[in-house]
Amino acid sequence: KGIILKEPSVVAIDTTTGNILATGNEAKEMLGRTPEQIRAVRPLKDGVIADFEITELMLNNYIKRVKAKSLLTRPRVLICCPSNITEVEKSAIIEAAERTGARKVFIEEEPKVAAIGAGIKIKNPTGNMVIDIGGGTTDIAVLSMNNIVISSSLRIAGNTFDQDIINYIREKYQVLIGERTEIKINFANVYKPDKKKELIVKGRNLITGLPITITINQEDTAKALEDSIKKIVSVSINVLENTPPELAADIVDKGVILTGGGSLLKGLQKVLKQNLKIPVLIAQSPLTCVVEGTKVLLDDIKSISKCI
Repeated sequence: KGIILKEPSVVAIDTTTGNILATGNEAKEMLGRTPEQIRAVRPLKDGVIADFEITELMLNNYIKRVKAKSLLTRPRVLICCPSNITEVEKSAIIEAAERTGARKVFIEEEPKVAAIGAGIKIKNPTGNMVIDIGGGTTDIAVLSMNNIVISSSLRIAGNTFDQDIINYIREKYQVLIGERTEIKINFANVYKPDKKKELIVKGRNLITGLPITITINQEDTAKALEDSIKKIVSVSINVLENTPPELAADIVDKGVILTGGGSLLKGLQKVLKQNLKIPVLIAQSPLTCVVEGTKVLLDDIKSISKCI
């Protein structure tokens, strides 16, 4: 059927009863706005499970919502993970899915699935490079013949960008703002930012404790994100430098493919192109590349079984 549920991994819990009050978008709206007895949390952090119990509750809730489980059938589940997670972290993901009633659980590395979802023919003996910037991690990988040749994973991605902006505004303006993803999505620019382009932001003055309205400009966002972008560029260069020359030659011809929501950060494509000195292209549907890739793999279960 395609994508039938698209929700962020956020859960709101009643701390007195332990019951789930909301998941996904509804729970995300509660972040930073809940009374003492309600906790809105992200059970996944940096691409791995931070809270096992809540992750299990969240998965169970989503599986129920899509009616993937009944008395007679149990779903097969494919979960994508960062390329550098440990066997212990991988086992925790499998266990959480199994406890929700999954018949079989498959684990696949995110950059590989993103490449498949972006329409790259990774089965061929040619080099393909993908930079997948998700919420918790950035995965950089070179693929050939259906496998990852070299990869690196950074715990810097979309969520980090949000926190960078919060920290910068707190330090420069002495103002605390909440998690405002629209600043990153609609306003931030990391390549030749326009100082004249301004945005009004509301928050709390850390000195007086009172609500306040301030004006920030695009240069502020570029400075806020500078260190994180430098790290992504540095690791991308390192992966390219360690790529076998034959595959590197293919990548020079084809360019690098950007996937994941973080790839839509204004100016990032130009910054990477300038530093890597090769073409950098954004996938046609960067936000859904990974899930589109999982669909392809689930339609061909045997191809996953060989990889696990």
